[in-house]
Amino acid sequence: MLIVYASRTGNVGLFARRLPYPTLKLTTELRVDEPYILVTYTDKIGEVPAKTRAFLTHNNEYLRGVAASGNRNFGPAYALAADQISNQYGVPIVCKFELAGTPTDIQKFTEGVSALVTNV
Repeated sequence: MLIVYASRTGNVGLFARRLPYPTLKLTTELRVDEPYILVTYTDKIGEVPAKTRAFLTHNNEYLRGVAASGNRNFGPAYALAADQISNQYGVPIVCKFELAGTPTDIQKFTEGVSALVTNV
């Protein structure tokens, strides 16, 4: 499964590079024509980043799931971008992780993607 990721500080990029899947860094010009999982960060206090919103405007047809990073210091807004994208596009949340994630987060993500691929 293809992973498309958005990273502002580098944390999501670090997470994506540890995944056993092909990855593409999100740009607003990128067009994806195959099933993919989106991994993004959460902006400000629980918002989907503008760049991610712009990307999804033209790339939601093949979106199969979403994961988001966040900071637990923001309490209920932690990784809220995943919830917003999930609700808007009707896709499951694969996982939420803090900053660049842990080995356990990588395992949860991989298991979540495997479950999605099995159910397709």
